[in-house]
Amino acid sequence: MADIQKLNGLASQVRRDILRMVHGVKSGHPGGSLGCADFLTALYFEIMDHNPAFNMDAKGEDVFFLSNGHISPVFYSVLARSGYFPVSELATFRKLDSRLQGHPATAEHLPGVRIATGSLGQGISVAVGAATAKKMNKDSKLVYALMGDGEIEEGQNWEAFMFAAHHKVDNLIVTIDYNGQQIDGSTKEIMGLGDDIADKLKAFGWQVMFMNGHDMQNILDVMAQAKAATGKGKPIFVVMKTEMGYPIDFMMGSHKWHGVSPNDAELANALSQLPETAGDY
Repeated sequence: MADIQKLNGLASQVRRDILRMVHGVKSGHPGGSLGCADFLTALYFEIMDHNPAFNMDAKGEDVFFLSNGHISPVFYSVLARSGYFPVSELATFRKLDSRLQGHPATAEHLPGVRIATGSLGQGISVAVGAATAKKMNKDSKLVYALMGDGEIEEGQNWEAFMFAAHHKVDNLIVTIDYNGQQIDGSTKEIMGLGDDIADKLKAFGWQVMFMNGHDMQNILDVMAQAKAATGKGKPIFVVMKTEMGYPIDFMMGSHKWHGVSPNDAELANALSQLPETAGDY
């Protein structure tokens, strides 16, 4: 049985990492990173069968693709905290010659990163391809992917959705960070997704589930249901409701923290709201 208290503690530490990384170089994307910390903590510390020794082919293990690559701080923190590379390396985030680029990249050969992401709309296509390859290789493990809700405005996603359903890519679980915010404002203002995102994906042939991205038990329960639904002819789409900037009181719910670094006072305020549970880097 999962230790919910331990997972919540790890998520708190991951959020501390995010804030300190972005503040350290006065650059990065804290809002979405904070909002997805619970999910990625659960994914890497409880849900996925993965190996920090890292083999690019990922034979016999689950694979994760971060399509919304701008939330690299949360991805790097979770990778480091789960053993892919030293936690101390988080201090190099976005610095010259660092392996921890602003968007995940493959040229630096950072363990855990299989594709360069951040050109929004491409990650789901890659995930569908990887899942298809696993099926062709008779590999029973799963492919997981995370995308942003602003990202779904990119047409390439819908081609991937069509392909996955048509070809019954049923070893794929895609989660969307449904926080209603993007860089220039709310998704409703920029290009409304409608209130029927689930109906849209169902019409495309996907099985759709819903999840509270800030409830660790709910994350584990829904992802267990998603895993149980694989292998039955349909790809799985999980609508994850989050708040950008969660749980920092002055950051939550605003697109203004999509890509802005906290100043010294704001960092101190934010860190005071997050218990240090595994030691700051």
